[in-house]
Amino acid sequence: QVQLVESGGGLVQPGGSLRLSCAASGDIFSVNGGGWYRQAPGKERESVARIRRSGSIYYTDSVKGRFTISRDNAKNTVYLQMNSLKPEDTAVYYCNTVVNLVTWGQGTQVTVSS
Repeated sequence: QVQLVESGGGLVQPGGSLRLSCAASGDIFSVNGGGWYRQAPGKERESVARIRRSGSIYYTDSVKGRFTISRDNAKNTVYLQMNSLKPEDTAVYYCNTVVNLVTWGQGTQVTVSS
C-alpha cells in the first residue's frame, strides 16, 4: 500500500512563504497526477492545486498567482510553493493523486498568523 508523507508546514506571518513536500512510497504521481488539498477547521477538504499526468495544472481561484505546484517523478514527490500567504490559507494540507486516490497521509499544518 502506497504511503504519503507531507512535510514543510509551520507557522508563518501573513505575506510569508512556505514550501510543502509530499513524498510517496511508490510511483503514483507520474501515472495518476499529483494534487494538494487542504482542510480548514469546520470546513470540508478542498482541492488547492493539481498537476495531471499530462502536466496540465489547475489552481483553485483563491491561490492563483500565489501558489505553484510541481512534481519530481524521479523522486515520487510533489511540491507546493506557497507565497504571499494569507490567514485564510490556514489549514491542514494534504497531498494525494488526481485520480485513483490512495489512503490519505497525516497532512501538514500551515498556520498564517501575525
